[in-house]
Amino acid sequence: MPTQERLLYASENGDRWSLCHDRDSGRIVVRHRANLSSGGLVSDIGLGEFLVQGGLGPEKQELLRLIGSLIERETNDSSNLATS
Repeated sequence: MPTQERLLYASENGDRWSLCHDRDSGRIVVRHRANLSSGGLVSDIGLGEFLVQGGLGPEKQELLRLIGSLIERETNDSSNLATS
């Protein structure tokens, strides 16, 4: 199961959140790796579920920033095509 993974945020206590895409299934999840002192558990949460859960922690802010950058890039690419 080839999975692409991009780190979203690493906290000072060692927790890490990544955006993961399973290329076989097409599933996209946010993967949380707890720090070792918390047990080091790894859990996946669906992208939609992650976005609608409460709070606006730095891991969610980073995901939203990433989504925004994709929109900005698409807008810039479209503008460049229109002026060519």
